[in-house]
Amino acid sequence: MKTVLTSLVLWLACATAPATFPAEKVSRIKIDGTIGPATATYIARSIEEARTQNAQCLIIQLNTPGGLLDSTQKIVQSFLGSSVPVVVYVAPTGATATSAGCFITIAASVAAMAPATTIGAAHPVSIGGFPSGGQEKPDETMKQKLENFSVSYIETIAGKRQRNIEWAKSAVKESASITADKALQLKVVDLIANDMPDLLRQLNGRVVDGKPLKTAGAEVSEIAMSPSEHVLQTFSHPEVMLILMLIAFYGIIAEVTTPGAILPGVAGAIALVLALYMMSILPVNVTGLVLIALALALFIFDIYAGVFHFCDRQRNSRAIFVGESRKGNAHWKNSDRADYNRFTQWADLCGGRILERGQRNAY
Repeated sequence: MKTVLTSLVLWLACATAPATFPAEKVSRIKIDGTIGPATATYIARSIEEARTQNAQCLIIQLNTPGGLLDSTQKIVQSFLGSSVPVVVYVAPTGATATSAGCFITIAASVAAMAPATTIGAAHPVSIGGFPSGGQEKPDETMKQKLENFSVSYIETIAGKRQRNIEWAKSAVKESASITADKALQLKVVDLIANDMPDLLRQLNGRVVDGKPLKTAGAEVSEIAMSPSEHVLQTFSHPEVMLILMLIAFYGIIAEVTTPGAILPGVAGAIALVLALYMMSILPVNVTGLVLIALALALFIFDIYAGVFHFCDRQRNSRAIFVGESRKGNAHWKNSDRADYNRFTQWADLCGGRILERGQRNAY
C-alpha cells in the first residue's frame, strides 16, 4: 500500500510539473558595408543555414551606404523565395539603409529600425570613368531606362510586402530619405526596436506567412562570414574596385609594350578577374576557375620558358663566339685591340668569356 501511494504521488508530481522544451532559435548576421557579390552569397548561405537549424527567423542587422544593383536583385530574390522569415533590422543607432539598403529593407518579411536611423536615397547611379581621371558623359537614354526599371522594381517589392508604394517610388525618383519615426508613420517599416532583446520581444507572436513567430527568450545564433567571404567583401568597396581596374589597365599595357616583363601582365590579369567578379560580371565559381587556370598556365609557362630561354641563350652565345673568334683571329696578330674590346662586350652581354691569347683556338 505504501508503495502504491508513493508511486501515485510521483505520477501526480510529474503530471503537474511544467514541460521543459529546448529554447527556440533565431539566426542573426551582420551586414556593415557595401553591398556586393560577397554579401549576396553570404545572405543566401545564411538563409539556407537558418532553414537547416529550423530557426524561427533570420535577423539581418543592416548598416550600408548602398551597393551594386545586380547583387541587390539576388538578395531580394533570396528573400522572396525564402521559407524562413527574414527580418531586416537597421541598426545600431546612427546606421543607414540607403540606396541598395532601401531595396533590401523593404523586401524583408519584417522591416525594423533602431532609433535615429535613416532609410531612402535609392536613386540608381553609375560607377566608372576613364583611368586618366576623365569623366564619361552618361547616356541619357540608358540613365532613364535604369531609373524606370528601379522605380518599377521597388514598386513591385513594396506591393509584395504591403508597404508604402508611393514613398518607395519617391525614394528612387527623388532620392527621398526619412528617419525611423517617419518610416514607421508612413508604413515603410513595421516596427522600431531599441536593441536586440526589444526586437525579439516585439517579434514574438507576430504572424509572418501564416505562422506566428516564437522569439521570446529565443537563443540567438550568429552565422559568421567565411574567410573567403571576408576577403571578397573587403574588395567590394568602390574605391578598391577602381584601384583594381587601374592595375588591370596599366598592367596589361605594360606587358604589351614590354614583352617578357611578366609581372605587370600577371598583376593586370589577376586584377581584371577580381574586378569582373566585384562588378557581378563573373560568378564566384567561374572566377575561382579562371584564377586556378591562370595559375596553372603561369606555372607551365615558367617551366618551359625558363628552359628554352637558357638553352637558346647558351647555344646562340657559343655560335656567336666561335664565329667572332675565328673571324677575329686574322686581326689578333696585328694587335687589333678593337676586336678584343668587341669580344669583351659580347661576353658581358651574353654571359660568355673570352679566352686568353694562348687559349683562343680552344673553340
